[in-house]
Amino acid sequence: MNARIDTTRVGIVGAGPAGLMLSHLLAKAGIDNIVVEKRDRGTIANTHRAGILEHGSVRLLTDSGVDGRVLTEGHRHDGIDLRFAGESHRIDFADLIGESVWLYPQNEVFVDLADARERDGGDVRYSVTDTEVLDQTTDTPKIRFTDVDGTAVEIHCDILVGADGSQSVCRRSIPEQVRTDNFVEYPFAWFGILTEAPPSAPELIYANSEHGFALISQRSDTVQRMYFQCDPGTDASVWTEDQIWEELQKRVDGPDGFQLKRGRIFEQMVLPFRSYVCEPMRYGNLFLAGDAGHTVPPTGAKGLNLALADVRVLFEAIDSFYATKSPELLDGYSDTALARVWRAQNFSYWMTNMLHTRADANPFERKRALGELASVTSSRYGRQYLAEGYTGWPHS
Repeated sequence: MNARIDTTRVGIVGAGPAGLMLSHLLAKAGIDNIVVEKRDRGTIANTHRAGILEHGSVRLLTDSGVDGRVLTEGHRHDGIDLRFAGESHRIDFADLIGESVWLYPQNEVFVDLADARERDGGDVRYSVTDTEVLDQTTDTPKIRFTDVDGTAVEIHCDILVGADGSQSVCRRSIPEQVRTDNFVEYPFAWFGILTEAPPSAPELIYANSEHGFALISQRSDTVQRMYFQCDPGTDASVWTEDQIWEELQKRVDGPDGFQLKRGRIFEQMVLPFRSYVCEPMRYGNLFLAGDAGHTVPPTGAKGLNLALADVRVLFEAIDSFYATKSPELLDGYSDTALARVWRAQNFSYWMTNMLHTRADANPFERKRALGELASVTSSRYGRQYLAEGYTGWPHS
């Protein structure tokens, strides 16, 4: 069966926040584009994922005209608590560097972007199947797929963008001999829960204890998200609510008597994670953005923010290409994006290893980690370094 041919300037695979934000920015600049996505819109909107937005990400959403819900329904956090040896130490972002972050779930970012693309007449095609990309090194790269109504379609474009997540079809299309897969596996995972309860604290608590790491986070005024370090092979389904609460509580116990606010747990899962970077993030006229090009552990809250930073760089490069006919910024995209990616990887790796306790850690390693936490929290310069990395560096 012959495929229907559709043409556009930029073809985007993946309608998560990265793909939709790029589509939105391109459309505002008058650059036509088509987005294809294997999931349906409802599934993405209802896939609950935590979200801490850097100030640069918030400004990108609001200044570009996506929506202002992040400011009205999100929660601004001016700091975090590092809790170790049973005591909390606040990292005051506002005082240290004059910036903040916003608690705003990633699926809500998607909802805002999907609504904006629909409002503005964007061409976003959900529920496609059999997606493949081809001719990436030619002047007319292509996306081939089957549309939701069963029609075979082939999109011909000038520029192809892979924003299709960590299992990226686009990344896998790059020959192994021309890409380098940099990654590190971590010997632990997170046991995560969603619970119907009020917030246990006004800001996030990152806890290091002799029993392992815990993160006390929030999602809304009535639903909270919490995690504790576990073995990657842990079966979440066999844990009772009492066991989960006992495990979380002992990791935040201290002489101040801090107690978690408890409620019904309605979701529990184990989240293994790793750090990964694909180099380069370009192959011919194929450009990777977001999780398609890199993943980070969630400890430093960099994943979504790094994806949006990629998009900002890539948009500027594409906009310059069509405005000036010069490929200079496109040619520099991979190096420019990777400079920030590696900076974020370092920050996430540092936060992860400082706060987690390996199962085989000896007393020296345990006490050294406590010394590092004490050094960071007792020094204004140490706190500033953490605050700058957590709230995010300026976009390009």
